[in-house]
Amino acid sequence: MTTRRSARRIPAIAGAAALIAIVGLSACAREEEEAPETTTTTTTTTTTTPPPAEPTEKAPRIDPGGPNPFSPDVKAPPAPTAEPGDN
Repeated sequence: MTTRRSARRIPAIAGAAALIAIVGLSACAREEEEAPETTTTTTTTTTTTPPPAEPTEKAPRIDPGGPNPFSPDVKAPPAPTAEPGDN
């Protein structure tokens, strides 16, 4: 009877200790630092827009009636078929 009771107590104590450790570590992480003194400075910035990007000439053009330029040229051989009933 005592071994059964101690077999249940040891994991319960270990779980309680882990829970207390997690709560303690999370409480330490909540420390807040004082905010530094703030000063107000006014700055003026000017921005210029960059010229629009030009399209690249290397990209293939897709025509609605033409072939797909992204399809592979090499075709894989078909999978071999087995006799019916032979798995």
